[in-house]
Amino acid sequence: MTGWRLLLTRSADDCAALAETLAAQGVFSSCLPLLDIVALPVSDKIRQAIAQLPNCSAVIVVSKPAARIALELLDGSSALTMPWFSVGAATAQILLDRGLDAHFPSEGDDSEALLQLPRLREAVSQPGAQVLILRGEGGRELLAERLRELGASVEYLELYRRELPAYAPQALPQRIAAERLNGLVVSSGQGFEHLRQMAGDAWPAIAQLPLFVPSPRVAEQARAAGAQTVVDCRGASAAALLTALREHPVPVF
Repeated sequence: MTGWRLLLTRSADDCAALAETLAAQGVFSSCLPLLDIVALPVSDKIRQAIAQLPNCSAVIVVSKPAARIALELLDGSSALTMPWFSVGAATAQILLDRGLDAHFPSEGDDSEALLQLPRLREAVSQPGAQVLILRGEGGRELLAERLRELGASVEYLELYRRELPAYAPQALPQRIAAERLNGLVVSSGQGFEHLRQMAGDAWPAIAQLPLFVPSPRVAEQARAAGAQTVVDCRGASAAALLTALREHPVPVF
């Protein structure tokens, strides 16, 4: 596994944490954050939704930024006895550290695994169940669709947007060449779109590199754009990536 030389593209803080974890396992990585997390202005809609949180049967938080921003907006509120849910352990830990009743799938790191949690199914089975999903702008609707099929009323609350940081032209292909990188890692569909945008005319060559993605949806998106070797890690955690790295041979160029 030590033959991997990876480009990491998450937001800066998450990128640094992932690089540290990979280094401990002997994996070289280079951070080029392709996502800036920008909190949305606190509108009346956001204030009203946060005020109504105690009335929810369940709150689902899809990312660490969503968890952090929501907890800042709650500003010490203690009337939060409803169950909270997240896809990954890292997001759940932010909620648990606040003393919330947080749950996440012990196996699997995606929406499908979350939907199988007995505690979530119990929460949405209540008559008149209301679920609020906290997320960034955009994203797939699978989670809400499935919950509505179970009889719950579901609303989204978008708390942030993801922007592409400013880089010099050719920064991405130059980094790949200078550091002899042989694999790419993205954590979301928007992260992949930013990767594709940054690649520019060099995309046909960069598309030959193994690309590690967090879900079947992003894998499909990447293949449709021409990525030749797409590895679905079935999760965005460091553990999911390390498992995929162990199972996938290091390319020889």
